[in-house]
Amino acid sequence: MSSKQQRQQMISRLIAKDNVSSQPHLQELLKEQGIEATQATVSRDLEELGAVKIRVAGGDSIYAIAEYAPARVAPSDQLRRVMAEWVAEVTSSGNLVVVRTPPGCAHVVASALDRSGLQGLLGTVAGDDTIMCVATEEMGGIGLAEQFRSLSGVTDATGGIPRRKGTLNV
Repeated sequence: MSSKQQRQQMISRLIAKDNVSSQPHLQELLKEQGIEATQATVSRDLEELGAVKIRVAGGDSIYAIAEYAPARVAPSDQLRRVMAEWVAEVTSSGNLVVVRTPPGCAHVVASALDRSGLQGLLGTVAGDDTIMCVATEEMGGIGLAEQFRSLSGVTDATGGIPRRKGTLNV
């Protein structure tokens, strides 16, 4: 195993074990393990591993690594797990689909969608808790939204919460 592979394996372990909040923090943890790495190297490793920052309780951000390799297409069962865990609401208009997630989680779902190779999906733009997805003309927003609902288990635009006329569900 190359030193790069060993370093990336250690980074994965550290991120899984500790609340790694920054690249300098990760450099410190690596140094404690006897691994010297520059900030640029750590940054490249995080990118190659597909690490993303997620918001946790208290508003802090920590690194997390998705279960699948970033360069590969996400298998449908992994996409289904990500969608089931993080998607709260799916709505559509024209060829657009809006997906809502808990705060700080939109990029995790968008990344999984981007890597999925899902037919009918042109691309995504993620904010903090909202993802805008663009459907192909052939698929349309309604068709893509139905695919997302099927993958996530969300039954309607309200995440399965029945809406009554004249009321606001908060």
